[in-house]
Amino acid sequence: MKGSYILVIFLSKKVEIEIGALGVLSFSKGYYLYVGSAMGNVGSTTLENRVKRHLTDSANKKIHWHIDYLLNDEYFLITKIYIVPSLMRLECVIARDIKRVSDSFIKNFGSSDCSCKSHLFYFKEFRKFM
Repeated sequence: MKGSYILVIFLSKKVEIEIGALGVLSFSKGYYLYVGSAMGNVGSTTLENRVKRHLTDSANKKIHWHIDYLLNDEYFLITKIYIVPSLMRLECVIARDIKRVSDSFIKNFGSSDCSCKSHLFYFKEFRKFM
């Protein structure tokens, strides 16, 4: 299966984390929505396997994407996952829509391969979207 996904992540306290080339970033307590995609047909590039990778214990995986640094921190917890099966790449469309309603965003996070300002959005409180 191909498509996009949204991880709803809760951060229980303010933390500072080094996120690869982005450097040390400060994250406020609250909810973060991360938008990703997986458009492959087999193996780790399928939507199912990409989401499973994010749910895997970080001690058992190589840090590769910005989101890996975040999920490696003990205070971040995935609380919900939205799956958007699609043959079209919708990741940036979804990210732009979420950015409009978010309280803030983490500049350049998860968007190094596109022109989006970010793929990680901050919400002081979680609001149901779907």
